[in-house]
Amino acid sequence: MSANPQNPTLPRAAVRAGLAVSVALLLAAGAAFTYATQVAQKGRRDATSATTVAITGKSCEPNELTVPAGKHVFQIENRSDRAVEWEILDGVMVLEERENIAPGFTQTLATRLEPGDYAITCGLLSNPRGTLHVLPAADAGAARKPDLAAYIGALAEYKVYLATQADGFETAATAFAGAVKAGNVPAAKALYPAAEAAYARLAPVSPLFSDLDAAIDARAEAFGQREADPGFQGLHRLEYGLFSQGSTDGLAPVADKLISDAAALKTRIHELRIMPESMVSGSGAILERLAAPGPAFGDSPYAHGDLTSFEAAFTGVRKVFDLLRPMAIKTAPDIVAALDRDFAVLGDMIATRRAEAADALSDSAKAGLGKAATVLAGDLSRLRETMDLSQ
Repeated sequence: MSANPQNPTLPRAAVRAGLAVSVALLLAAGAAFTYATQVAQKGRRDATSATTVAITGKSCEPNELTVPAGKHVFQIENRSDRAVEWEILDGVMVLEERENIAPGFTQTLATRLEPGDYAITCGLLSNPRGTLHVLPAADAGAARKPDLAAYIGALAEYKVYLATQADGFETAATAFAGAVKAGNVPAAKALYPAAEAAYARLAPVSPLFSDLDAAIDARAEAFGQREADPGFQGLHRLEYGLFSQGSTDGLAPVADKLISDAAALKTRIHELRIMPESMVSGSGAILERLAAPGPAFGDSPYAHGDLTSFEAAFTGVRKVFDLLRPMAIKTAPDIVAALDRDFAVLGDMIATRRAEAADALSDSAKAGLGKAATVLAGDLSRLRETMDLSQ
């Protein structure tokens, strides 16, 4: 007598559940494919609509651009033999910039522009500037601006902070320049770090006074003849004479101009109209510049006060974040949490290096600090976009 083979069937509920899961997975896969396709198409559209600018050793190609108002993408190619920068300027104010573009590399800059005529820098400061014409466009869309009422307290406190730092820089620069004019090399060397650090704490707003920033803080790499270029002045020209040449010969006029520029900066800071978007964008830009690898790391290329200058800039950026944090946490709590971690990591790294009592840093130490600063700059950029703080 043979047994009937069992042929159990699944419960109907299980079958329905399985079908539902299959349909859900199919829909999810379809949605993911659609999203990926849209992202890819957007990337292709952006690349297609981007304006390409090539920086050579002498100029931009083309040197005159015309684009419609609204959001626009620029692709900046470095065809020179040096790391260069590209900036869009409204008078002396830097609206947008890309710094440390390595030779042979291309960087992308996306920005929103209002109608008007702007200047563009073309690599070296000794190169002639180009022109950017932005034409009205009916479909460009008005640039959204943050509600400044929410930022009144932060902006007022930051203005006081900047005024205090500008006063400190004038005092430090005057003392430093006085030692240079007196021909006292040891005293001038000892006074240099305080002047440099005082200026570095102002760095997040330096794009708002690009003319004075170039006069005070431009490095030799920004000029065609480097250290021999007549346009190379300010803190780093004096630093070069003291620490590389060991002499103050011929530096008295440079010292006098530094005193004059420091006084002019103090006046300019008091008159400056600070906006939250410029605070965030300037903070990110200075971190990217100071984190770039090379002998100028930390903005002290001849004195090798790497940690002092880097820490001062970090302090200035931290002040910006601390002031904007109460508003930011309402809009982007996840990014604020990431920034809290970034600041803690970089602060701990600086403290560790400081405990070693060495201002000059090894290449590996510079790389570590630079990597952490790059992460911080990236999260600041995310915060800027999320809070709609584009220029």
